[in-house]
Amino acid sequence: MIERLPRGVRVLLAAVLGTSLTLAAGCGSTDDDSSGSSGSGGKTLFVFAAASLTETFNSLGKTFESSHPGVKVKFNFGGSSALAQQITQGAPADVFAAASPATMKTVTDAKDTAGAPTTFVRNRLEIAVPPSNPGKVKTLNDLTNPKLKVVECAPQVPCGAAALKALAAAGLKVKPVSQEQDVKAALTKVQLNEADAALVYRTDVKSAGGKVTGIDFPEAAQAINDYPIATLAHAPQPALAKEFVQLVLSGQGRSVLEQAGFESP
Repeated sequence: MIERLPRGVRVLLAAVLGTSLTLAAGCGSTDDDSSGSSGSGGKTLFVFAAASLTETFNSLGKTFESSHPGVKVKFNFGGSSALAQQITQGAPADVFAAASPATMKTVTDAKDTAGAPTTFVRNRLEIAVPPSNPGKVKTLNDLTNPKLKVVECAPQVPCGAAALKALAAAGLKVKPVSQEQDVKAALTKVQLNEADAALVYRTDVKSAGGKVTGIDFPEAAQAINDYPIATLAHAPQPALAKEFVQLVLSGQGRSVLEQAGFESP
C-alpha cells in the first residue's frame, strides 16, 4: 500500500520509521548522541549500509566526523534487501551501500539514486564454526549432514543468495535450521553455540576475532558479491553524501576495507 502513495506522502510516513531505525542502530553510530544534531548549526549524515560493513563504516564515519566539525554520521546497518525497501518507501537517507548489485537495483529502478552506483569492494563466503568445531566441519559438503545445525542468511539477503549460488556450484543442498535477515545475525548463532556452522562473509569471521573459526571452500569463488555504493536522489545532505562516498572510494577508505578482509573490485 505504501508504494502506491505519492512520493511526498511516503517520505512523511517513512520519516518516523527512518528515525526509529537509525536510533535502533545506535551501536552502529559514531557516538551516543541520538538527537540527530551536534549543537548549533550541526548536520547529520544518514548512511544505510549492509550489516557486513558495520565495523569498517563505523571507522570511516569517525574519520569523516573528524574532518567535518559539527557533522555527525548516523548509520542504519542491516540486510541490504530490507534497507533498499526502506529507501524506496521514503526513509530519509543520504547514502546507500549494498552487499549486492541486485539489492542496489531495487533503489536505482525506483529512481532513488542521484547517479550510477559505484562498486567499491567485493566479498566472499566462509564457513564459520565455533572455535572447538564440534561438528567437525572441514568442507562445504559436510554441511549436508542432517545432524548438524547449519544457519544461512535468508535467500533475499545478499549473503543468502551467495550461499545458494555456492551450494549450487557444488551440487549440494543444505537444510538450514534458520534463515537470518542479515549476516551478523547468522554469525551470532555460531558465536552463541546455537549453531554448528553458518555461511557468512570472510570479513565477518575476521571481525569476530577468536569467537569463531573460518573455513575457506573453493566454491566460494563462484559466489563473490560486488558491493555498490551511491548517493541518494532525495538526500537531506547531498554535498556531504558525495564527500562520504569519496572517502569510501579513496585510498584511505580502500585501506580500511582491505584490512578488514574485503577485496578490491
